[in-house]
Amino acid sequence: MDISITSKGGWDKTEEFLKRQISGNRFSVLDKYGPMGVAALSAATPVESGETAGSWTYEIVNTRGRYAIHWSNTHSEDGVNIAAIIQYGHGTGTGGYIQGRDYIMPAIRPIFDQMIEEMWREVTK
Repeated sequence: MDISITSKGGWDKTEEFLKRQISGNRFSVLDKYGPMGVAALSAATPVESGETAGSWTYEIVNTRGRYAIHWSNTHSEDGVNIAAIIQYGHGTGTGGYIQGRDYIMPAIRPIFDQMIEEMWREVTK
């Protein structure tokens, strides 16, 4: 049994795509979305003292060629992350319960949408 492959045209677009993959430049776009996410999360965080709203950070992580942005909030009291209990709710010391407020995903979703759109444009160049 013989197998043959034929192609028409050149490999210019394929080679260009592979060069972009190797250079890693296409992921530099993540640098602009980190601060945008921090700003969106900070603006959406319910404010009492402002400490939680001002404690958002981000980090771009590359693990075996997989890139991610990690947003986190560093404000904690007694080992409890305050941003998380605002989001998900928490019990009180007197037996009550304070309902959570869904503020994280509504704030960050537009950033995800922009990032996906821009990354798709970059991948399909």
